[in-house]
Amino acid sequence: HVQLVESGGGSVQAGGSLKLSCESRGHISSINCWGWFRQAPGKQREAVATIGDRTTTYVDSVKGRFTISQDKAKNTLFLQMNSLKPEDTAMYYCAAHFVCFRPPPLHPSHYNAWGQGTQVTVS
Repeated sequence: HVQLVESGGGSVQAGGSLKLSCESRGHISSINCWGWFRQAPGKQREAVATIGDRTTTYVDSVKGRFTISQDKAKNTLFLQMNSLKPEDTAMYYCAAHFVCFRPPPLHPSHYNAWGQGTQVTVS
């Protein structure tokens, strides 16, 4: 069983930055695929960035602005978000799965462990 706990969300003006964290607990040693996803009101959950097997993927809308990274010693996943835009406003979730591919999948259906989410609001 894996527990994921996100933090770091908040309200920021356009052009600002936030860094999200996702602490993982439980049987995490076999997890190979991690991702950040987001869901705005009335919209489907969409991928932001994924990481696995030393490979990262980003959706086009965040390339050059967001960076996904890990601190394996601290069992923590990060998402550094710079140059934030109002359209980045959403609930952000981290997700994980034991199985990964190269590149790590961007589709939410691949992931079977999810955090509770952290809200990001850009005005």
